[in-house]
This record gives sequence, C-alpha cells and structure tokens, in this order.
Amino acid sequence: MLIARRPLIASAALALPACTTTPRPLKAVNPSRGPKCLPIANVSANRVIRTVAGLRPYRASGFVVRAEPFGDKRLVHNYGHGGSGITLGWGTARLAVDLGLPGHSGPVAVLGSGIAGLTTARLLQEAGRQVTLYAAQLPPHTTSNIAGGQWHPAGLYQHDRVTPEWLAQFEAAMDYSWRRFQIMTGDEYGIRWLPTYIELGDGDADEPSSPATRHETDRVVLGPGEHPFPVQRVTRFMTMYAESGHLLRQLTRDVQLAGGKFVVREFATPAEVAALPETLVFNCTGLGAGKLFGDAEIEPVRGQLAVLLPQAEVQYAFAGKMGYMFPRGDGIICGGTFEHGEWDATPQPDRIAKIIARQQAFFAGFRCTA
Repeated sequence: MLIARRPLIASAALALPACTTTPRPLKAVNPSRGPKCLPIANVSANRVIRTVAGLRPYRASGFVVRAEPFGDKRLVHNYGHGGSGITLGWGTARLAVDLGLPGHSGPVAVLGSGIAGLTTARLLQEAGRQVTLYAAQLPPHTTSNIAGGQWHPAGLYQHDRVTPEWLAQFEAAMDYSWRRFQIMTGDEYGIRWLPTYIELGDGDADEPSSPATRHETDRVVLGPGEHPFPVQRVTRFMTMYAESGHLLRQLTRDVQLAGGKFVVREFATPAEVAALPETLVFNCTGLGAGKLFGDAEIEPVRGQLAVLLPQAEVQYAFAGKMGYMFPRGDGIICGGTFEHGEWDATPQPDRIAKIIARQQAFFAGFRCTA
C-alpha cells in the first residue's frame, strides 16, 4: 500500500572589492542538496494547541471515477481518495467532469463539500453550469479540513490491486492537479512550496519507480553527513503544501461568488438522490459512498494529528518512521497514523502521546541545528 509521505550563498569577494589578496577558488555548491543544518521542530506535549482525527476514505483498488446511468439521470462517481484528497482533488474532478458533462445542459448537483466536491463544482462552473452542492457537513467540518495538506500521493492504493486503466487515470489526475495547484500558490489559497525530506530504507532504490514520485521536483538523495536527520539516507525534493482549512474556505467562497448554492442535506438511499431535480449528479461523498451507493470495498483509515504552536523558522517537511511533520502557518502538523477499519473520528490520547514521543525523540537526535 502506498503510504509513504515522502538560501542563497553570496561570495565574500563581492563584499570586499578592495581586498588585494589572491582569492581562493570557491568550492562549487549545489543548492539543490539543501543545507546540512536545519532548525528543529520543538515537539513537546505542552506546545500542543489542538488534536484532531479524520477518517480517510480508502479503497485498496484506488479511487473511483466512473459514469453510469441512474434512472433518468447520469451519475458520475468521484470518491475514494484515501490520504490523497488534497493532492488529487483537482485532477479527479477534471476526469469526472470530462466524463459527465458532454451532452448535458442545465443545472448540476454535486454531493459532498470536501475537496472533491468543491473542485468538481468549480470546474463545472468554469464550464458555465449552475451548481448546487448537497452535503451533510460543510467546511470547516469536513474530513478534508483535517488533512495535513501535502501535495504528494499517500495512503491511496495497494499495488497489486490496481489495473493499468486505473493507473492511467491516476497519472492523468496527478498531472492536472499538479498544474492547477501551481497557479494557486500564494497567500490567497494558502499554498506554498517547501523542501521535503523523506527517509529512505536500506532497500529503497535511489531512483523512484512509482508513478506517485514522478512530481518530486529537484529530487536528490542525501547520505550520512549531507543532512542533519538521525537516519542514514533521505530523499529531498520540492513540493507544495496547503493550509487545508484556508484552502477549503477560499474554494467555498469561489463557488458562492460564481453563483453556486449549498444545501445541508444527508441522503440515506439512492432513491433520495434520484428525486433531486438535477439530471446530472456527481457523487463526491467520500467514505459515505460505501453506505449510500453500496461500495463494500471502501473503508475508513483513521489518521490522528497533534498540532503544535507555529514555528516560522521551520521551513521544511519530513516523513519517515517517525511519522510526518509539516510546518504550516496555523501550526506544526505532527502525524503518521494509518488505522484501518477505525470508524471513531475522535483523537485517542494514547496515540497522540506516541506521536509526540516519537517525534520528540527524532528531533532530539539532530546532528546539526541551525
């Protein structure tokens, strides 16, 4: 199963133009390799500002993007993103809209208001359609609001359960989402680039083979002495991070500004969906698709987070055996639990304590600190 999360240097000669000594040749520096010293994340129980838990909608065979007849309607599924909803939301929305929209005129219904529902609604609006979103919970009360916000597929599928056709969908979704995220970077949507370090095991190849790693931009492998972490090898690359709550709030605003409507409603049966006035319906209900549309494969994978006081000086992310640490403006996000089959979306104090203890020990082992 795919679960891994995977400054400028000025010459002193430029600052001393009057110096008459013969300058020494400067050693070439590869800025891609990054600094050997980094500020540590100050992980301790007394810095925790909140704890949260969310249920990832996981399917071993991957997300579902599929269109089918639904009485006198057309139903397009877009759900089952596991731990990759923020990463793939725009991409699977693109696939779903391209499946459902040709030949349709008139208003459209979207079920769900997490990242999949909001991005689907925005693409429909960009195509000139009137959209109503029906959802039991609206932001900030969705599972997507709890996400760590890293752009990097994780907790998405089991390698031996996916088909070549699904992998083609996956790669197409990644490509569109990657490009869409880039035009949204900045304060408005709370998205920024950060160097990201992922621990490599002894058997891990230096060159990635999974399609999930295709967008690890500026990727290098660092060995002992090339990084400060208390592990042997890491890979370093650049990717984007979103403050999830900020992003969803802005997308909700965008939907409303474009004339979209939100209706708080929970559907118990497909018949209730069939009674909607819209003849094109997009199912973006995430974990709820299991009960509503009979998907027996989808299951919850609980993730728990300890959020610490923000540290402006921490400008990198790390993931490995210690879990993961993502720095955001609203706090340091510490996580790394993947609890299959757990339906209780309540933080468990014992698991939170283990997250804190594991990461506290990890950062205490830094070989060099800035």
